[in-house]
Amino acid sequence: MNRQLMILETARTDGRVSVDSLAAAHAVSPHTIRRDINALCEQGRLRRLHGGAEFIEGASNLPYAARTTLNLNAKKQIAGQVAQLIPNGATLFFSIGTTPALVADALSHRQGLTVITNNLNAAMALSEAPDVRIILPGGELRLPDRDILGTTALALFEGYRADYAIYGVGGIDGDGSLLDFHTTEVQIRQTLCANARHNILVADATKFGRRAAAVGGHLSEADHIVIDSRPPATFDTVLAPLNDQLIIAGEMT
Repeated sequence: MNRQLMILETARTDGRVSVDSLAAAHAVSPHTIRRDINALCEQGRLRRLHGGAEFIEGASNLPYAARTTLNLNAKKQIAGQVAQLIPNGATLFFSIGTTPALVADALSHRQGLTVITNNLNAAMALSEAPDVRIILPGGELRLPDRDILGTTALALFEGYRADYAIYGVGGIDGDGSLLDFHTTEVQIRQTLCANARHNILVADATKFGRRAAAVGGHLSEADHIVIDSRPPATFDTVLAPLNDQLIIAGEMT
């Protein structure tokens, strides 16, 4: 991922960034960081502040190609942990997003899976699994993410009952609320969770505190929350009641 996208992601998570801290984090000069910030401000993604910039609420998610490389090792660690929870022959819902797609890839050697998804990346990752059955909605493919939203995707998940729903989120607020960038994403996520016997939320630790506008659902509603590492201490109160629901892949032996 290039430096400007990393700066944007930091601003999205923290709300604002400073020139000096970014220069230290990326081992470049403050002048270089100012040039990056100026470019992001000209694109309407950041707003200048004295000594730095702030994230503009309502901005869209990072480009898909950038998200595929962001925290890749952490996401693969999560995917490997989730794969241990899924038996052969299971019926699975996969939501949109890069981490669910990596979970699908980790399950590509499972036998006899039935997969219902609006995430074409997840479908392709499982397309050569032994005896797999893959069910997709009709409608327009959203590019470059390669997923399908809207009424056809919602109807697809309403028409099936899965053993496991594997889903990601755009962000997790300080009270444990789940956030996404569009209300349609929230509606579909809540529908697939309602129609699954077991729900598995997958989120790398950077999603904790990450901002997105649409809200729906809560951490506590998942049967399993699989993350790569423990999030900031500000989330301790939210995580404490979860007990066995929380699986921290980086702490598993």
